[in-house]
Amino acid sequence: MNPTPAAPPALAFDRVSMEFPGVKALADVSFDVRAGSVHALMGENGAGKSTLLKILSGAHRPTSGSLRIDGAPRTFLGTADALAAGVAVIYQELHLVPEMTVAENLYLGHLPRKFGLVDRRALAAAARRQLDLIGEAIDPEARLGRLPLAQRQMVEIAKALTRGARIIAFDEPTSSLSDREVRRLFDIIRDLRARGCAVLYVSHRMEEIFEVCDRITILRDGRLVETAELAQLTRGGVVQRMVGRELANIYNYQPRAHRAPGLVVEGLAGPGLAEPVRLEVAAGEILGIFGLVGAGRTELLRLICGATPRTAGRVAIGGKEVDTRSPQSAIAAGVVLCPEDRKKEGIVPVRSVLENLNLSARRRTARFGVWVDESWERRNAGERIEQLRIRTPSARQLIRNLSGGNQQKVILGRWLSETVKVLLLDEPTRGIDVGAKSEIYGIMQQLARDGVVVVMVSSELPEVLGISDRIAVMRQGRLAALVPRAEATEAGLLHLALPEEARRDA
Repeated sequence: MNPTPAAPPALAFDRVSMEFPGVKALADVSFDVRAGSVHALMGENGAGKSTLLKILSGAHRPTSGSLRIDGAPRTFLGTADALAAGVAVIYQELHLVPEMTVAENLYLGHLPRKFGLVDRRALAAAARRQLDLIGEAIDPEARLGRLPLAQRQMVEIAKALTRGARIIAFDEPTSSLSDREVRRLFDIIRDLRARGCAVLYVSHRMEEIFEVCDRITILRDGRLVETAELAQLTRGGVVQRMVGRELANIYNYQPRAHRAPGLVVEGLAGPGLAEPVRLEVAAGEILGIFGLVGAGRTELLRLICGATPRTAGRVAIGGKEVDTRSPQSAIAAGVVLCPEDRKKEGIVPVRSVLENLNLSARRRTARFGVWVDESWERRNAGERIEQLRIRTPSARQLIRNLSGGNQQKVILGRWLSETVKVLLLDEPTRGIDVGAKSEIYGIMQQLARDGVVVVMVSSELPEVLGISDRIAVMRQGRLAALVPRAEATEAGLLHLALPEEARRDA
């Protein structure tokens, strides 16, 4: 009696290559994803992960090689073809319409109709059912743009599930989620696995990979390094395969001299804060800010640099009060922000790396305030690309074609082209690989050694503990505590960040 042939994998990449002008993004990549499994895809920024997902989604067609679904070769002419084949890709950068309601976003392209018109009652009921499935108490009639980033991320996930996809790829899905939402997401992924779906999971968070994934494929410089059962590897082994070298301590923290006065924030009040904030950070100090989603961390940074108008308060640098009531005046005073949502607020995606690097400094270097000094801009862009090891085919490359980590380096490079006194960083390593993280930490430490005040918001406790001299804990719009590095622990910081009622019950 002949044995029953094994079922083909749900998804397979067969010698897939992808070339763009001046760069080969993928070279002969082959691996498969089995039905009923969660398959990790890891690699440094620029390793080819995003390109692979765009091929899977139908946004790109490979230069050579093929994609197979259930053993059959498939060519997607667009994203609609991929959706029709049961493939959904949930990107790190959200693809939603902020002006539409949650329900409309969930069912965009297949809205329920009655007598030729959108059936609003059926739409709302279907949206509620879908949101209930992922455990989210979100109003289906709410305008999407008014929701916090974390809830918009969950709506993106729910949208993919409405399509009944059998192959689902997640690109850094937890980058904007709270711990509770991450736990819920993992429950959803395990449920998908139990139902026989094939899940491709892209993340730079090693603890997530080892918690929820079964197998792993590692890419480096657009080439396949290894596909293996995750149980056969250690975290250190994964990192070494990703970066091609050992990273014993990615933070490489080194104590340094702090010089007061640095940044002084006095009586700062405005949207997102429950009470005025007073804060002092010495020149040469790295202050980490930790808190739960909605604690007021981002709001505090935006009030300091004038991105959000404040209702009260003053800001001083080096003992002198400065005007930071608008981003323009803040930049002129040496206070700059790297925002959390780099795609929306940090870069100009349709412009080149060169233009994005010189965007701010141009106001000082343009001749007569009008004529761009092209020679200076080329020289400055070249220096920043070399200094920050920005991986780009050329300074003329559109920044939207760079990986997230390299986009973040460009934003940092823009501020290094200025005279910076206070650097505000909001989730600077969100969606960035371990090698790029190490490089960004090195930049932060060098700036601090040069006497710059560095203030960093992060949701990752190991990062806050690893790089900070002190940690400010935000809770419900208030500055709850300032903890020296030597006294800080994960459990202690998390306890300080919990709402009052949760702390009493703990």
